[in-house]
Amino acid sequence: MTSIIKNRYALILMVIFLPLGLVAQKEVFIDLSLQKAYAIENGATLFEGRISSGKNGHETPTGSFTVLQKKRMHVSNLYPEPSGGAKMPYMMRLTWDGVAMHQGYVPRHPASHGCIRLQRRFAKKLFGWVNKGTLVTVGGDTVRYDKDRYGIGSAYAKDKDGYAIIEVY
Repeated sequence: MTSIIKNRYALILMVIFLPLGLVAQKEVFIDLSLQKAYAIENGATLFEGRISSGKNGHETPTGSFTVLQKKRMHVSNLYPEPSGGAKMPYMMRLTWDGVAMHQGYVPRHPASHGCIRLQRRFAKKLFGWVNKGTLVTVGGDTVRYDKDRYGIGSAYAKDKDGYAIIEVY
């Protein structure tokens, strides 16, 4: 019963203070095409950072999510296979089946098993800024990133010998 009263009280406060701008609307936007994440408050980007999303065969899912859980230090029960053990500092869980934002190695391309890896300073800052329930929108695609990383309007492919072909137009 007390949780219902608390929830009603919180709702009343939000209805009163949200229109006044006293309660910040926070959201995170993950752009897979640019391999970047943006912390957005009341429609303005506060800070951003490079990410590394899921590699081919382990793509990061797109769509709208909320931060389900936050753990300062989390250990994977999935990777490395078969028994887990990978350290995932500043973990912000997006799904119950293994997708999260967390500190990790961020090369200049998609390289994870589906999670969204963040650089250390960015992960720490984002972890402190987001709340449980914060909206996280994941959009774009890594195919577009592979093309755009060589310049706007470029296309990337390999010839029969495995050499990169870069066409800029």
